Parts: sequence; structure tokens; C-alpha cells
Amino acid sequence: MKPVTVPFFISHQGCPHTCVFCDQRTISGAGGALPAHVEILSKIAAWRSGAGGRPVEVAFFGGSFTALPEMIQDDLLAPLQPLLACGEISSVRLSTRPDCIDPERVLWLKNHGVRTIELGVQSMDDVVLDASGRGHTAAASEAAIRCIKRQGVLAGAQLMPGLPGDTPHSSLMSLERVISAGADFVRIYPTIVIRGTELARRYGAGEYFPLSLEQGVTLCKLLLHRALRAALPVIRIGLQADEGLNADTVLAGCWHPSLGQLVSSGLYGDLVGNYVAEGDSVEVFCHPSRLSDVAGHKRSNLERLAGRGVRIRLATDMTLDKKEIMIKRDNGYFRYNLVNDLKYSINEVYQQCARIH
Repeated sequence: MKPVTVPFFISHQGCPHTCVFCDQRTISGAGGALPAHVEILSKIAAWRSGAGGRPVEVAFFGGSFTALPEMIQDDLLAPLQPLLACGEISSVRLSTRPDCIDPERVLWLKNHGVRTIELGVQSMDDVVLDASGRGHTAAASEAAIRCIKRQGVLAGAQLMPGLPGDTPHSSLMSLERVISAGADFVRIYPTIVIRGTELARRYGAGEYFPLSLEQGVTLCKLLLHRALRAALPVIRIGLQADEGLNADTVLAGCWHPSLGQLVSSGLYGDLVGNYVAEGDSVEVFCHPSRLSDVAGHKRSNLERLAGRGVRIRLATDMTLDKKEIMIKRDNGYFRYNLVNDLKYSINEVYQQCARIH
């Protein structure tokens, strides 16, 4: 059963760097103050009351938890220990920098209920990391993932395609390297330009060209498909829409409140599109949970195929795998799998994302 996650944002706390893309207070929608014990306990109690019996985990997002002074780390985790002991919460997750991880710290965190550590990897290309002011190397990210895994803790990697110096090839290579390092899951956050950041200055000066929404969706489809082939969960695509991200704060880049659905529905649209021809009239079956993906965001897949003269009637079939579709033609039924029967060419992605800088 998927847990209910109670989030606490430690906005930019502990991080020794200000990366070119970062305005953490805007992204998290929170100020710089750390949550007090009473705030932590009252919020957990409120969320538990609406959890409906699901397990509850506590998450510290937004800053670099392990870069905080040890006394503060201990203070944030202290009120959780009685709740962990009695089972009122099941686990703790946190985010941090790859260069702020070592075996002793991971073991200490594990002993205090931390079961998941997410790393702000962003890229596994040292040129991109340097151009973005990250202050760590790709090797540090690989070492951190392996260090976390050795202690029996889940390791997640956050990737940011479209950073300065990035290309489709380096984005794909970054994903391949976190797969090889043993990451348990990834988040994919295409780069956006937030007002007040160094990246905003570069964008305004014509020194940086961000991914457009269309380019970002194209690239993320490639990354998501590769992750599916590796059985690597992608738990989120795109920053979550909240009060901090809007038309006033986001100047440019691959930003959409439903970006994840644009990407996943794009995969299903490409799968259907590869196996129908102009003028076809077919019935397409999918698992009920994938009906909106096959139809496309605001029925965009159906409209695009209609533009090719393809007439489709959608139906659901509980016996299909969630990654499958089945197309009914005059001569029978044909199954296609999103992982095995959909191919992407890196050269085609390059052509569609020609202005990634």
C-alpha cells in the first residue's frame, strides 16, 4: 500500500552552493525557517487522521539534509523517534547532495528511521555540472548511490535535463549511469528558468536557451522509455505545481502543471501511432488505468491521429498489462507493448531538440 507522505521543506538549508537554476524558496513555497517540534508533530497528526489506514512516512525536502549541522539533523529527527517506535509513522525520507554522503552518516540516518535518501544528481556530465555551479562531480554521485545502497537504504536520483551544456546524449548518459550505479528510482525535472536566478540572467542575456515544452516532452519520453526498459521507477516528471511556481516566477523552460501526463500519454500516443496507418478505422483496447494516457492529454493523441485520417474507438480490458495496448482490426486482434514494441532514435530526438544548449 502506497504510503501517505507528510512533507517538510527545509528550503535551501544546509546547501553550501547556489546553483545557477536554484531559487529553492520559490520551488518549495516555503521560507527558510526549519520546522519546530510542535509543527512537525501537529502536521503528522493531521495527515494521519486522513490517511485512511495507509502507512505514513515523513519527508524532508528542499534542502541538503546531511549538510546541516549534526545537532540540527538530530533535532529534526528527534520528535519522530517515538512515532517510529510505536508504528504511527513507518519511515523517513530526505533529500541531500551527493557530496554530503558518507557511510557513517548513512548508517546514523538508517538507525533513526530513514529508509530513503534522494540525491540531487542533476547530471552525470562533469561539464554540465560545472556550468551549473553544482560543486560536485558525477563520480561523487555514483559513489553516493553505492554508499547508500550498501547500507540497505533506498537511493533515488533527481535528474535535470536541459541544464547549461546539456544535450540529449548527455541526458541519456546521465540516466544510464544512475541505472548502472544502482539507483532505486528517479525523478526527472526538466530545467526551468526561475525569476531571480543566475540562469534567468543568462537567459535574459541570450547566453542560455532553455528547453521548450515540446522539446522537453520529447526528451523526457526518451528518458522515461529507457527507464521503463530498465524497470527503473520514475516517480515524478516535472516540478509539482504549487503557489511558488506560476507565470510570474517561471520565465521559460519546460514547465506545465501536468508535465508527467504529457510525457506518459506521449509514449502511448507514439505506440498507437506506430501501428496504425492513414485511413485506418480500428478499436484500441488498454488497461482502464491507462485510458487517459492512450487518449492523450485533453484527447491530444486522438486529435493528432484524426489529423492523419485515423478513426479510433477506445475501450478498456482488465486483462491487459498496464504497458500494453491491443488493436482490433478486420483480420484479428494485435497486442503491442510499450517497452518492447516502441523504439526511439537518439538522432530523431536530437533533431527535435536541436536548440538544447
